[in-house]
Amino acid sequence: MISTPRKILTALALSVALAGLAPALAAPAGAAPLSSAVEAGKGKVKVDGKLAKDHVKVNEKVDLKGNLKVLDPARSDTALEAVIVQQLQAGAWVNIADTTCRPNGGFSLSLSFSLSATVSLRLYHPETTLYAAAYSAGTLTLRVG
Repeated sequence: MISTPRKILTALALSVALAGLAPALAAPAGAAPLSSAVEAGKGKVKVDGKLAKDHVKVNEKVDLKGNLKVLDPARSDTALEAVIVQQLQAGAWVNIADTTCRPNGGFSLSLSFSLSATVSLRLYHPETTLYAAAYSAGTLTLRVG
């Protein structure tokens, strides 16, 4: 009788551990950025940005400015496109802010962080009906504290 509860607890602990690893396995930090390759006739885009400062105090706002460039000149649309700021947390990229901008246009965000840390950020443009998904080529690093 004692071995049955032990097996159940072992199975439960194993499934909880595997469930906790699933997000980290889905988007590992060391993975190469996805390219903006054309997918099923979609236009290529490039998203990039720059932080106004590389060091801020806790709860101090820092501006992030960037642009979304359309690399496929045949594509031109006046609709707004989403740009998402992601932060590396425990080995997974997590969405922390978002904005919109027009293709070949710029965007600006104001971010703040409530804990002292070194924060790794990247920009992400999700796939749309017109454009393929794209990530910023590099990681933006911000020291908070």
